[in-house]
Amino acid sequence: MTQISEKFTSEVLPVLMQELKLENPLAVPKIIKVVINVGTKEAASNKSVLEHVIADVTAIAGQKPRVNLAKKSIAGFKLREGDPIGVSCTLRGTRMDDFLQKFFHIVLPRVRDFRGISAAGFDGRGNLTIGLGEQIVFPEVDYTKIDKIRGMEITLVTSAKNDASSYRMLKLLGLPFKKDK
Repeated sequence: MTQISEKFTSEVLPVLMQELKLENPLAVPKIIKVVINVGTKEAASNKSVLEHVIADVTAIAGQKPRVNLAKKSIAGFKLREGDPIGVSCTLRGTRMDDFLQKFFHIVLPRVRDFRGISAAGFDGRGNLTIGLGEQIVFPEVDYTKIDKIRGMEITLVTSAKNDASSYRMLKLLGLPFKKDK
């Protein structure tokens, strides 16, 4: 077992069962998957950009991402249907646990001017989306080989029914949120 899953079963699970007044441990909210998404508008015109993004996300996630294609043509964005517009990668199981361990303890402390994650990133159903402004905060990304600084979205999909129980679970797992005012 990884450190995140060990911490969940030994520390977070009993606390959440008591706080949420649940009798079944399977009813306790948990993280189901992590989705890493990088959008690149210049990938439609320059194919080498897509190769750089795929290499970065592969290094970060430990698996090859899928290429997202445009569903509609939009003349204002010079975009045609079927053009590549980004990549996404879904992590589950051990890879997800390893990624979360690295994300909580190595990546977030490396973010410049980091004061915590905003609770405004919740979607109302217990899922949290975190935006990062640059990919160089990940230790796997070689700073000398990047062509451009790109941001990404990391979505933590949970089995929670609401934002409050998801917030409490992520807080107990060690995700640093902004101080409540």
